[in-house]
Formats: sequence, C-alpha cells, structure tokens
Amino acid sequence: MGGEWTSTTLGAICSFATGSAFPKSAQGDMVGKYPFIKVSDMNLPGNDRFITIANNWVSKETQARLRAKVHPEGSTVFAKIGVALTYNRRRILTQPALIDNNMMAAIPIAGLVDHLFFYYMLCTIDFNEVAVGTALPYLNISDLSRITVRLPSLKDQQAIACILGTLDDKIELNRRMNQTLEDIARAIFKSWFINFDPVRAKAAVRRAYPNWTNAQISRAACPNLKPEIAELFPDSFEDSELGEIPKGWRVGHVVDLAYVSSGKRPEARYTDPSPESSVPLWGGNGPMGFVPEPLTTEPILLTGRVGTLGSVFRISTPCWPSDNTLIIRAKRPHTFEYLFLQLQKIDYTSLNRGSTQPLLTQTDLQSQWVILPAFEVLEHFSRFTCSIYGRIDADERESRTLAALRDALLPKLISGELRVKDAEKFLEERGL
Repeated sequence: MGGEWTSTTLGAICSFATGSAFPKSAQGDMVGKYPFIKVSDMNLPGNDRFITIANNWVSKETQARLRAKVHPEGSTVFAKIGVALTYNRRRILTQPALIDNNMMAAIPIAGLVDHLFFYYMLCTIDFNEVAVGTALPYLNISDLSRITVRLPSLKDQQAIACILGTLDDKIELNRRMNQTLEDIARAIFKSWFINFDPVRAKAAVRRAYPNWTNAQISRAACPNLKPEIAELFPDSFEDSELGEIPKGWRVGHVVDLAYVSSGKRPEARYTDPSPESSVPLWGGNGPMGFVPEPLTTEPILLTGRVGTLGSVFRISTPCWPSDNTLIIRAKRPHTFEYLFLQLQKIDYTSLNRGSTQPLLTQTDLQSQWVILPAFEVLEHFSRFTCSIYGRIDADERESRTLAALRDALLPKLISGELRVKDAEKFLEERGL
C-alpha cells in the first residue's frame, strides 16, 4: 500500500483562510443566516468533531457589514493563536459559517482530498511544531502550507475516513443517548423534589374528594406512577426553613446525607507517566492525568475546593481525587444519585471564601440546606436513577474503549502503516 501514496504539502491540497473580527455589538443573537464560530464553541457538548452548535449567529446583512468571510461546509477549523492552539483541537464545519479572528480554516480541495480524511489527517499534525512566538504563540499560513503529508488515492482516503468515522459515530451516539438518559433522571428529580408534582396532584384530588382513601387519591392523581410509589407521597404541604415542602418531609443539611472530606496530593512518583498509570487523577475541572493506584475505590461525588468551583462530578470507578477537590460520600447508598442532583443546585460562587483564588471549605458545603424526603421515596428514586446511571456508565466505558482504539488506529491509517483491509478485519473481529 505504501507505493500508492504520494508525498505533497498541505498547501497543495487545501487553502487556508483566517477568521474575521467579531465586535461585541454584533454578538449574542441565537438566530441568523450564519453561525459565527468562536474558539469556545469547540468545547460545547456535541461539537467534538462537527460544529453543530454555536453561541452566536448573524444575518446576511451583518455578515456583509462586517465583511466577514464565509467558510464553506466541510472546512476544518482550529485556533490559530494563544494557548488554545497548543491543544491541537480540530473541528469540521457542517454548514457555511464565519469564524472569529482567533481561528483559521483549512478548506480541502475537492477531487484531491476527502474532507473527513483531511480532518483526521490534520488531527495527526502537531501545530505546536510550526507555531511562532514565545509569549503568545501563533500560526501563519506560509508555515502551515509547507507541512509535508502523504496522501493515498481518493478511494483509500474515503475508506480510512469511514473506518475512523464509524468509531467516532458510535462515540457520538453514546453521548447523545447518555444526554437523553441524564435528562430523564433530572426530569424525575425536578418533578419529585423541586416541583413536588405528585404531592400537588394528590393535594388537588384530596380537596375535590376529601373522603377518598390514599390509594384512591394516588391512582387518580398519579396515573403514570406505580400505585405503591404514588401512595408514598403525602397529599399536603407544611412550612419549613426553605418554604413550603411536602408534609412529613424534613429540611436538613448536606452533612445529614454525606461525609465531606478533602482530596489528597498524589506522591511525586505517582505523577510520572508510566504504563502502570491507569487510574484517573481528578481535579476540580475533571480528569487531569493518571496514577498507578487509587485513593478511593467506592463511588464518590467530587467538586472543586481550590481554584475551580461549581462543577459536580459523579465518579463510579476507582480514582485519585487531588488536593484541590472535595470528596462527597453518601452515608447511605440510596441517597447517592439524589445527593448528586441536589449538589448541582448549589450556588458555589456564593460560598467562595478565597481572595486571590476561589476557595470552598468542607464546613460550608456540609452546612448547605437540603430537603430530606421520606426514606421510602428516596429508595424508589434510587432504583429509577441507578438503572439510568448504570447505563450511562456502561456507555461511557464503551466510548473510552472506542476512543482509545480510534487513537491507536488514527496515526497508523493516516501514515499508511496499517492497510485499510487489515483495519476493517480488525474491527470486524471485534463486532464493530
């Protein structure tokens, strides 16, 4: 296969175009003729490969007034300046779009290179090697154009893109499925514990039929719930420190549901990359590397303690929480998912005690108000959501496996080291 490949340059198979100035006065619209893509849009959920979501849109009139270049569908876009370019992120435009002047577009020449193959090819190139500038690195078109690449036939390009695209399609399908499942869990949580929908419905039926039994009221008020669950909800409210709550429920604090402790800095020897380092090291922004041994093996919730506040992570696999995090362990298993969704409602910025950088203390988190529903209601909620999050965990594990496989195949296919037929056979043997 190696003989079928030709050596060329990026400048010979694509054209590069820089982005346009995007004044704040033109930003903020969610409808328009063109999406105006900014570097931050590459991080939006769903934009992992294709740009499908944008925070800013402009009309054709605004595009003309700004004299902003319209980049065609199929272009690969990336950051061209600053720290963002060092991340080597690439995205594909799914429709004609504008990009801001911190970005650049590479437009593949039709008939020479398949646009999806071209995207994967660019993913194997480290633009840091051609970036200029020290304090503020940047890319220029002439340097990018001189980068040498090897190109197979158009047929082989499409076959390679199909192999890699199939893996990414499955990862994206898992992401969408998991988002749907997460939305279902949040909807149940909001209905039961924020809006108190079953209680309000039962209260309305109780007012209309005061002589009915709880079973009769439950069947009439909550036809979509199993009778044994609907009967667990009260049919009236009472006052509390947090306002009106279902009768018989209590108001408490996070400490009533969980143990809160700080993470731990891993030993220096743990931070050295090695084949044995496979346990995720977590920080306040999420995974930040790997260590060889876990600090905890039980399911935990995690939030930032120093530097970053606000995100709450649900971790079901062994991990090492770093010393800039707070670890939250549910005191009872059936409160884990409820606690996770409750913690996401907290305004963490209001708890900040830091001056030079954000700081969240264990005491402040422990003392946050939470509603304590009836034990039996939490049990049923846990059964619902455990199955949902169990499916999410399984899909995420599969996606990590698929991503690792894609990352292993990518450089070998793009360089010609691995033949298309061999890659197809490899995937077929694994049911992919």
